[in-house]
This record gives sequence, structure tokens and C-alpha cells, in this order.
Amino acid sequence: MAAIIEDKILKTMKKEAKAMRPGEIADAAGLDKDEVSKAMKKLAADGKVSSPKRCFWEAV
Repeated sequence: MAAIIEDKILKTMKKEAKAMRPGEIADAAGLDKDEVSKAMKKLAADGKVSSPKRCFWEAV
């Protein structure tokens, strides 16, 4: 289940092609904000997303 959420987040971020807040990602992907925040930590640890400025994320 987590892998599906992570894939959905990455696809949404690549489609938007800009740095986004977790709430914006959740709205665009149709996910819960808390799920997105949790997944972002794992994606960051895996090197799949980066944070160009505080509270914003973008796909690598």
C-alpha cells in the first residue's frame, strides 16, 4: 500500500513540475495529508524527493 501512495505522490509531483507543500500534493493526488507527510519522509530518505526550501518538496 505504501508503495502505491509513493508512486502516486511522485507522479503528481512530476506532473505539476514545481515545488509543492504536502497539503497541495495531497489535494492534487486525492490522498490524505497525513499519509503524504509520512510518505515524504521515506521518499526523502530514499533520495527520490528533495526540499528546496522549508515545507516544500519536489521530485528529484
